[in-house]
Amino acid sequence: MNILQGLNKSQIEATKVINGPIMVIAGAGSGKTKVLTHRIAYLIENGIDPFNILSLTFTNKAAQEMKERISTMVGSENSRNIWMGTFHSVFARILRVEHEKIGFPSNFTIYDTQDAKSLIKTIVKEKKLDDKLYKPGIIYNRISAAKNSLIGPENYINDSEIKSTDRSTGRPQIGDIYMTYSQRCFRASAMDFDDLLFKTNVLLKQNPEVLYKYQDKFKYILVDEYQDTNHAQYLIIKSLAARFENICVVGDDAQSIYSFRGANIKNILNFRKDYPDYQLFKLEQNYRSTKNIVEAANSIIRINKDQIKKNVWTENNTGSKIKIVKSFSDNEEGKVVANSIFDNSVSQSISYKNFAILYRTNAQSRSFEEALRKLNIPYKIYGGLSFYQRKEIKDLLAYYRLSANLNDEEALKRIINYPKRGIGLTTINKAIICANQKDVSLWAVLKDPNLFGFEVNSGTRSKLDQFTSMILNYNSRLNKSDAYELALEIAKNTGLIRDLSSDRTPEGIVRFENVQELLNGIQEFSKNSEEDSLVALGDFLIDVALLTDADKGEEDGINKVSLMTIHAAKGLEFSNIHVVGMEEDLFPSMLAKNSKSDLEEERRLFYVAVTRAKANLTLSYAVSRFRWGNLIQCEPSRFLEELDPKYIEHTFSRKRSSEPFKNSLSKSSSQPLKNKFSKPLAHLKKVNNTDNSANYNKKQDILKIKIGDQVVHERFGKGKVVELNGDFPNTKATVFFPSAGQKQLLLKFAKLQLI
Repeated sequence: MNILQGLNKSQIEATKVINGPIMVIAGAGSGKTKVLTHRIAYLIENGIDPFNILSLTFTNKAAQEMKERISTMVGSENSRNIWMGTFHSVFARILRVEHEKIGFPSNFTIYDTQDAKSLIKTIVKEKKLDDKLYKPGIIYNRISAAKNSLIGPENYINDSEIKSTDRSTGRPQIGDIYMTYSQRCFRASAMDFDDLLFKTNVLLKQNPEVLYKYQDKFKYILVDEYQDTNHAQYLIIKSLAARFENICVVGDDAQSIYSFRGANIKNILNFRKDYPDYQLFKLEQNYRSTKNIVEAANSIIRINKDQIKKNVWTENNTGSKIKIVKSFSDNEEGKVVANSIFDNSVSQSISYKNFAILYRTNAQSRSFEEALRKLNIPYKIYGGLSFYQRKEIKDLLAYYRLSANLNDEEALKRIINYPKRGIGLTTINKAIICANQKDVSLWAVLKDPNLFGFEVNSGTRSKLDQFTSMILNYNSRLNKSDAYELALEIAKNTGLIRDLSSDRTPEGIVRFENVQELLNGIQEFSKNSEEDSLVALGDFLIDVALLTDADKGEEDGINKVSLMTIHAAKGLEFSNIHVVGMEEDLFPSMLAKNSKSDLEEERRLFYVAVTRAKANLTLSYAVSRFRWGNLIQCEPSRFLEELDPKYIEHTFSRKRSSEPFKNSLSKSSSQPLKNKFSKPLAHLKKVNNTDNSANYNKKQDILKIKIGDQVVHERFGKGKVVELNGDFPNTKATVFFPSAGQKQLLLKFAKLQLI
């Protein structure tokens, strides 16, 4: 077939360059995935061996879709030989091959976030530290950030600046926790997600022969969503591409929104410095949205200074103007949005799955959930508890993990007494202490207590022997039995299925059905595998461990309104979108207003929100909202003012009940004002927002507050200031309250009193 068929001129130009570094800047909805897939097919058609092609994505779903498209163009035999997958899955594959060089077994476990936080919680408890101050989430994020900056535990502990920062936040022991965490992961033959990048960098840096091997193998490298790469990913890519420099990166700097995860927009902005002889291609035709939406998005993003200039355009129809809706409260905003969705769905016969509500923070979902429920509108929330994080699924997977890796301490602790087999928590805690003292795995102590001086009575010893013998049996058959057959046997023989089936409550039935679904998934995995040999249970565990958040969503096609943060919406599109909470200090976030770069990222986030819409876009804000238990007055977001007015129309909510119109074909719940009543947003600020200076701390009071001061907050009570950031009027304080934990407060609103 003609590989270039169906591509526009710009896409063809980006596809046809075979050698040398190239950067493809792809505007929203411009067909970047199409270019990537056609480019890979074009390489193969022009004699490049698929084994020499490395294609990196950010989701398994994206990689799978690309493989399927490539398969139709150049055949499945070629597509299956491409090294294609997420950064983490590809590098995990390399680490399993080269495991001896980093001192790990090939069957190492990959800890998910929940496993990692559980281990950190255990370490904090063992070290007798304050668990309100050393919260697992905070420590995990700190360690994750260090790894993504390629800072190991030794360097972390010895870095004076890092130590100073930790002391200022009241957590001087983070480095010690990080060191112990790394040692315990190693002892458990486990890596967390960040280790897959961190240890790949270590592997390539410390083993020149390994680096040369993979440079020679990956002669052609393609990277999707390059603007989302962090420092660790950037260095790996740069190292692998250094020999041949046949590297193609595709992305959009205007959609770089993940700095909180370590993504560095400079990676894409500085590509030309890394590869001075690069070629630049711009995909500027948008195939997704109407002219009004595309032009409005352009008017927003051109304000940013740090960007690669492009002019996105579309041949689609003009479409409706963007509606800006003002509500008088956050609860009313929820009702207005829900009523609008109901009315439009009924009057225009639009399925609910074509609607999405996007917000800046997860906490905003409440008012919309309540309003949708009252109208019996079905909805789903992205970013909720995924299938693989449900207790019954984690329990069964823990049995599988332990069978594959006997040293997996988190899996072992989870299921050693579930279903109950008489091995109590006291025994486990004593065994953990013994394992720590002897510096061996928990499994080693439980398997042979006498060898390590771990005294247990005969009854407990018998129960431990039964348990360890059972797991050893599964372990010995791991690579000899079919994945599904062994998985089903483990589920039955451990008593887990019997325990779940005995609970006939509605919740118990759902849990039982979830386990059945997991087993169905393992059977399907076995049948659909590209491998000709036996598909082992360990293969399935690797696949599950490397699922990204985007891969764990609900099935497509469910007729429900989608609710999600704007970050979660990246890469998705809907015909009708409501972007809600368009208020200062909410969007843009209060925390993003202290620096130009942070504010520009918030603007890019708004750009992403706008460009998710295909046909209709509504932006809404409330003039009052409850925050931290207090009703505050809100100002419309500056982003609303930045929109070119010729693409928008102002709309006001009108008070009404949460019930839908009796006449289902009536007009929308929010009617556009007549021209003589329309007001610019700057005017609305003055009219609709009262002076809230009474809620401010005075400047002279704020300047008195210092790190270490004891203060009183009207809601949280007494606390201690552990960190101060920013200049007045945007000074923020991090305060530890014994009753409520650590809080970050904007001092002009916090009304703190010095003790």
